[in-house]
Amino acid sequence: MTCEPKKEIPVGLAPMAGFTDMIFRLMCAEGGADFCVTEMVSAAALCYRDGKTPALAERRRGEAPCAVQIFGHDPAQMAEAAEIVLDEICPSDGVGTPPAAIEINMGCPVKKIVKGGDGSALMREPVLASKIVRAVSDATAARGVPLWVKIRAGWDKNSVNAPEFAAALADAGATRITVHGRTRDQMYAPSSDNGVIRRVREALDPSVEVFGNGDVTSGEDAARMIKETGCDGVLVGRAALGDPWIFGEIKDFLSGGDCEVRRPTKEDRIGAALRLLHELCEEKGEGVGVRESRARVGHLIRGIRGSAAARWAVNRAVTEEEFEKILTDLLDQTGKGREE
Repeated sequence: MTCEPKKEIPVGLAPMAGFTDMIFRLMCAEGGADFCVTEMVSAAALCYRDGKTPALAERRRGEAPCAVQIFGHDPAQMAEAAEIVLDEICPSDGVGTPPAAIEINMGCPVKKIVKGGDGSALMREPVLASKIVRAVSDATAARGVPLWVKIRAGWDKNSVNAPEFAAALADAGATRITVHGRTRDQMYAPSSDNGVIRRVREALDPSVEVFGNGDVTSGEDAARMIKETGCDGVLVGRAALGDPWIFGEIKDFLSGGDCEVRRPTKEDRIGAALRLLHELCEEKGEGVGVRESRARVGHLIRGIRGSAAARWAVNRAVTEEEFEKILTDLLDQTGKGREE
């Protein structure tokens, strides 16, 4: 297969609650991700000094450049949260550099987030959204850190307002807008609309970056998004959960390499699953580590012969040793089961 060389386009890991922690972000950085974004961090929890929340904003040495994503709907509280991240959390996390950016989440469609007036609920409140961006941009600009915002196409098919919404956010101080090409009502159902991302790019000054997100599962998908939208970069979300090597594959395709995609082997995927299990258990303790590994390992091993039975078993495993044996037994299988 041949492909036409293209300009260098950054490819990053989209934030996903419960998945894009430090461990997985490092795996994606090793797989070629140019940048990552943390899981969503509650501004209210930061301001109320919840003891567990700061860990979501911490980074690990060796990560790709990483933005810290915050969510909320109160401008003053959001600005204070950004200050806490930049002044208190990041200098003490051992990395020694500020995050790549603060990113405001105005795209999460999950009911409990939207019900509180956060995430994509702000797509219906452009005036409030602009006030939030202005308040946070004052805090980030004073510290020399860019401000990004993640949005959706709109609330529903009758209110696709991303172009004008993004323009207002850019005027308020956002330096990058990432557009998920679905409305809130669509959640993650097919399919993402590249046309909306293109209209956002056309609505903004070239000095404001526009990144596209939605349905990027291959180099071909990324190239299509770039061609159809003119976006400045691409984010990969769910496709990375079972393939943290996808970033290198996409970048090779976009750079005009030989485009012979090297699919991760069974050994690669089970090795990554074991690494994830052991690091989660080391960091969070065996009980929490095993529980949090179940769904995540399921993504990594899906499609391997015998993985359906293995996924059933790991969902019932209670110890790290038991979990590890299930994965090593899967690795030792030769031709058993079926492709899934």
